[in-house]
Amino acid sequence: MKTALIYARVSTNDQETENQIAQLRRYAKTQEWELSHVITDHTTGSKGINERKGLERVFSLAHKHQFDVLLFWSLDRLSREGSRKTIEYLSRLEQFGVDWHSYTESYLSSLGPFSDAIISLLATLAKQERIRIGERTRAGMERIKKLNPEIRFGRPQTSETRINEVLQLRKEGLTLAVIGERLNVTAARVCQIVKMGKQKGELIHAEGTGS
Repeated sequence: MKTALIYARVSTNDQETENQIAQLRRYAKTQEWELSHVITDHTTGSKGINERKGLERVFSLAHKHQFDVLLFWSLDRLSREGSRKTIEYLSRLEQFGVDWHSYTESYLSSLGPFSDAIISLLATLAKQERIRIGERTRAGMERIKKLNPEIRFGRPQTSETRINEVLQLRKEGLTLAVIGERLNVTAARVCQIVKMGKQKGELIHAEGTGS
């Protein structure tokens, strides 16, 4: 006999999960699944797993393989974070050896003969979603550039003056950490500047190599 975990979610504390749970219980009974847990969340499905204690517990139990099937009302009850995140959740369940089933969307199930096709479809949707996000990001950057041609995207560049200060302090024998604290620059960035200085021959030697 398979063991099932019911996960129910509603968006606000004013809504109730009882109707979802009652129908999911009846469905589990028709499948002769033994219920191991009933877990709920009262929050929007657009929040990530770290902000949903119920869903976090679901995956903790799945990792320990304390149930065989995750049963939920519909896919958007599991997640409304987009196709990419949703498929990530479903893939994690499969990695843990746990099946999943949507009560109101019986075709969305890892138990049926078309489970591989469903995963492939969701993966395609996730890929298209990533492409759309990238296109919107690039379009937004182009609009900002047109409004302000001076703006530059990416990592902020370190000024020539600050680079010279770093190299000078390093020549004086200060460690990377001390230079970073003195100039309010991360030790990692100081290290990069020093390496660039060595490559350009601007840093002949430095006393000590401590960081």
